[in-house]
Amino acid sequence: MNYQETKIPGVFIIEPELISDARGFFAMSWLPEEFETRGLNPSIAQCNISFNKRCGTVRGMHFQRKPHEEAKIVRCTRGAMYDVAIDLRSDSPTRYKWVAAELTADNYRMLYIPEGFAHGYQTLADDTEIFYQISESYHPESAGGVRWDDPAFGFKWPLPITVIAERDATYPLLNLNSAFAD
Repeated sequence: MNYQETKIPGVFIIEPELISDARGFFAMSWLPEEFETRGLNPSIAQCNISFNKRCGTVRGMHFQRKPHEEAKIVRCTRGAMYDVAIDLRSDSPTRYKWVAAELTADNYRMLYIPEGFAHGYQTLADDTEIFYQISESYHPESAGGVRWDDPAFGFKWPLPITVIAERDATYPLLNLNSAFAD
């Protein structure tokens, strides 16, 4: 697999190496030893699938607080998505910075998001399906989020929003003094 570190240390775009022949291709998508050598969390406690009917759907920006922070590996298995990770780590020089990657069923890319990040995405096609591998089981008492349109982060979604859950639409705007409780 090819690991491309983004402008935020610890966030990687991972591309499987396709071994092709007349049948199609074969690729490895999970190599815990490679993760460990790069300092990435190789644990998987939960896997999720998200299906989104409409292009322009936004989900996020979600995170889990300590002690249940999550590392995620996200892959689009059908359709296309614009995947965003926001650094919320209190000791990070890139705190409140973000990165995004276009993940599609055709490019096979995955995004590795370490603990301490908010995560969300917008679908770029109807009937988009996403597969997540997550390092920690979901704990509702640790769940939180930041606003999908908060000007403090300075990013724009590539398409108009067509669908968003009320919870995601109504997270409070960032208060730079108390946005992410450690």
